[in-house]
Amino acid sequence: MAKETEIKLRATPETLAALREHPVLKKRNKEGWKRRELYNQYYDTDTRELAHARVALRVRRDGDQYIQTLKSRGQSMAGLSERNEWEWNLSGPDLDTSLLGPECWPAALADLDKHQLKPIFTTDFTRDYADIAWERGKSRAVVEAALDQGAVLAGEHQEAICELELELREGEPADLLELAEQLAADLPLMPCDISKAERGYRLHDAASYTLHLTPPTLTAETTLDDAFAAIAWHLLGSSQRLAEQYRWNGHWRLLVEWVHQLVDLRALLSSLGQAVPRTSSRDLRQALDALLADWKTFATIGQEDEEARQQAPERFANELAKPRWGHFSLVAARWLHDRRWTEARNDRGNKLGQLSLGKWLPRTLSEEADAIPLQRGMNQPELVAEQLPRVERMLVWLRLARPVLDLPETDRLYGELAKLPALIAHEQHDAVANQARTLISLPAWKALPR
Repeated sequence: MAKETEIKLRATPETLAALREHPVLKKRNKEGWKRRELYNQYYDTDTRELAHARVALRVRRDGDQYIQTLKSRGQSMAGLSERNEWEWNLSGPDLDTSLLGPECWPAALADLDKHQLKPIFTTDFTRDYADIAWERGKSRAVVEAALDQGAVLAGEHQEAICELELELREGEPADLLELAEQLAADLPLMPCDISKAERGYRLHDAASYTLHLTPPTLTAETTLDDAFAAIAWHLLGSSQRLAEQYRWNGHWRLLVEWVHQLVDLRALLSSLGQAVPRTSSRDLRQALDALLADWKTFATIGQEDEEARQQAPERFANELAKPRWGHFSLVAARWLHDRRWTEARNDRGNKLGQLSLGKWLPRTLSEEADAIPLQRGMNQPELVAEQLPRVERMLVWLRLARPVLDLPETDRLYGELAKLPALIAHEQHDAVANQARTLISLPAWKALPR
């Protein structure tokens, strides 16, 4: 068994060509580019039991060689994925189920009749690859850079493959993120945690694509640092997944959800005071502010604005044609991976970061709530509108951490508070005033510790 650690970056043919000449790769590529023609047949049952167990099984033809590979459930954090994989050399192209023993076969599939496995889809692509090596102090990093171009085919359906895949050969995951960030600073490279196999399943059955990531599991004992990291990874990964799916099918709701992830991430970065010093998050906040300046209004566009809806896919394609979105995603991933917010933090910030979520969250929500003038807002709704950043900070924690709270009807509190941003955006002053009245009357609002 081996562990595969990699980053997939969606690209265009022009970007792949430019990568060959990128100074970072040219300087560290000592042996030049090599080429392989790869054909892969993926297997599953009619009911996609392997996909549900997050297992990928394929037979690859690589020149005159046939290789059977099983990739098991792993973890993926905003484009950086780690999985276990097993490989066996075969004498021909046929799947050998006798190799799928208990040492690699998932326990969840123990009762599966392997004779039900059948070909589902294929990937056929050319891979130009090279080892990119450099020194990092006393250590050495080696990453295989692969430029993949071809297609995923499922029945009569197909989707182009055009991506840069960076796989760690020697070193640490941070080395992968550093290299990807350097390349994405100059070229439009979009982190994409949907594998070739997952794209095949999406073609085979569009409904099989799992769009939403599982929310982080938080408890009252979770430290603030760990809660912040878990929520930030979730928001970043979700934003990338939504961007990929919207790019693929153009469904309006996906774009709205993508913007909401960015709004939540921006609010999260400003919600922890000295635990996340502003100096440490400045670059991320500035990048998010620039993105939201162009996209935030799309989160509140109504059904009546058909022109904006029609123009959105082309506008989003233009966004992806620039380095901005991909570079931000990778900078944020590296910042989270290295826990940069904990560096050069003062003693008060360190103590705050280790505080339990159960102690910090009720107090923080109470402070934010007290600063929103709801009583006066019933007559002067513009005062509530001025506090939109506070509302957004409350919402991100209520959306993903409200089970931690020992308050009555927290779901209702979240639901009613979540109505405010759209009402404020559309300047519906009477509705804002009524919503202020509703919030004040909620049991959870009244029960916030004072």
